[in-house]
Amino acid sequence: MGRFIVVVLDSVGIGELPDAGQYGDAGSNTLKNLAEAVGGLDLPNLEALGLGKIEPIRGLRPNVRALGAYGKMAQQAPGKDSISGHWELMGCIARQAQPTYPQGFPDRIVQQLRRSTGLDFLGNVAASGTEIIDRLGAEHLSTGWPILYTSADSVMQFAAHEELFPLPRLYELCRQAREIMTRADAVGRIIARPFLGRPGSFKRTANRKDFALEAPADTVLDLLRREGIEVLGIGKIEDLFAGRGLSHAVHTKSNREGLQETLKAIASDAAGLIFTNLVDFDMLWGHRNDAEGYYRGLREVDDFLPQLLSALQPDDVLAFTADHGCDPTTPSTDHSREHVPILVYGHRVQPDINLGVRKTISDLGATVAEYFGIKGTGAGESLWRNN
Repeated sequence: MGRFIVVVLDSVGIGELPDAGQYGDAGSNTLKNLAEAVGGLDLPNLEALGLGKIEPIRGLRPNVRALGAYGKMAQQAPGKDSISGHWELMGCIARQAQPTYPQGFPDRIVQQLRRSTGLDFLGNVAASGTEIIDRLGAEHLSTGWPILYTSADSVMQFAAHEELFPLPRLYELCRQAREIMTRADAVGRIIARPFLGRPGSFKRTANRKDFALEAPADTVLDLLRREGIEVLGIGKIEDLFAGRGLSHAVHTKSNREGLQETLKAIASDAAGLIFTNLVDFDMLWGHRNDAEGYYRGLREVDDFLPQLLSALQPDDVLAFTADHGCDPTTPSTDHSREHVPILVYGHRVQPDINLGVRKTISDLGATVAEYFGIKGTGAGESLWRNN
């Protein structure tokens, strides 16, 4: 038995889902629109895996003989959040959308937070994380009150200056909020958003921490651990699964570090599933509508890819995918309801196989389960049936 390596290019979508219009995302296509915005994509290594064969993308050749299997997958679960996306990738399809608060949190919730924490709060609006600290950071420094905000996603976020409001205190605030936000108010994530600097030059730090809602049922990660199979989470994975289903976790502060840790794991005697999330696409560029930065991030992954491929052992399988979209070319700064690409490579994977359009992104989890010879969650259909 080899290793199965999954790398999630967080938010790298590849075209609107049929219900995208219901989410305000009609016309979103993170990869295709990005390619048009930057004059074409030059990603020779991802191209060789078949990225340009999934659908026409400016700059990527559609006529290469792909080194592996390629296709795209649809999300069945409602919403477009990283939590439900990762759950579904690993075989747990949420049936109900997690709550959102586009007008800010109601007074009943804010009052519960005040009673529980003894704090007051600034903001309580839906906003961009960088914009709100520019707008309210100075008031936060003068009052000591944390900044409370949300977005179009199912999140409650607290921003605070690390020198005024130390990280342990900010993380404890998030834990208290997690206990409050339950049942109908069970948002997908409570997020600590620390920052540093002075008015006019505030900058978010890499000490973000997510306090995720637990999956309502087993994921493939839980099933692997129950069978004694190792699961290594790299990047945001531990946060996204609330620590469940992992034997080891490595937190990273950048895509580059995530790639390096993935390579380190592949080159070691690590066994089982290696599961990596590269969050910079979403956090640094997608939500800020930074098309050029997004493209630089793709180029970084593409340049690093040969190192990953050369480190693979004969029985290893490497898959690239995403959890949703975040089209940096649209007016919205929120996630977008999109298909996600799937690229699969390994000596056991037949080259140049078109996996088509999959009905659920749980097909990846079903494939992981079959690879390791365990019974899956029942969601999705293994990609091996096309290979």
